[in-house]
Amino acid sequence: MYGYLTHRLILLLTFLSGFCIMSVELLGGRILAPYFGSSIYVWGSIITIFMVALSGGYLLGGRWSLHRPSLRKFSLLYLAGALTLLPLVLAGQTIMEHVFLHLTDPRYGSLVTAMLLFFLPTLILGMVSPYSVRLLVRESSHSGQVAGTLYFVSTLGSALGTLATSFYLVLWFDINNILLTLIGLLCLGGLLAYVSDKPDVVAEVQS
Repeated sequence: MYGYLTHRLILLLTFLSGFCIMSVELLGGRILAPYFGSSIYVWGSIITIFMVALSGGYLLGGRWSLHRPSLRKFSLLYLAGALTLLPLVLAGQTIMEHVFLHLTDPRYGSLVTAMLLFFLPTLILGMVSPYSVRLLVRESSHSGQVAGTLYFVSTLGSALGTLATSFYLVLWFDINNILLTLIGLLCLGGLLAYVSDKPDVVAEVQS
């Protein structure tokens, strides 16, 4: 079985994914505002894309967890999440300008832009929670308790990510600096999961 520290690491990483998801979602409104405004249409587009991406992530994460689950594979979710957030920093402005030139209607322009910028990283980070459940469940009789704990931790991370970003981070730092910090945290989380992987743990999970 997983040791105490590894168990806590998985909980911490699940918390981190929830924090990053909501932080990016709130930043999305600030990112799109210069081109599409901050009306209810824009926020409706952002929330829709995040909800659809998360639902897809939950489905894919559950399916992927059936195939030889391990902390090493778990780490790939964080590294891929960090990688797919990079375009927001490196090419976000270019993408928004291109969409704005072709779709001036804020409803459809913001929807397409939100899909291009936020769908993939949110999809990947949405895979974390169901994969975490598979890593920690040892007996089917405990699956509900494990799932409840992990979704509690993830939702708590989302709540704190919402407060921290809206109350403090956007007031203290540039949006790109916040995004780069989130990318760095995801990379660190992926690295911690990768180095914590052990062959005996993989074998126990598969059994």
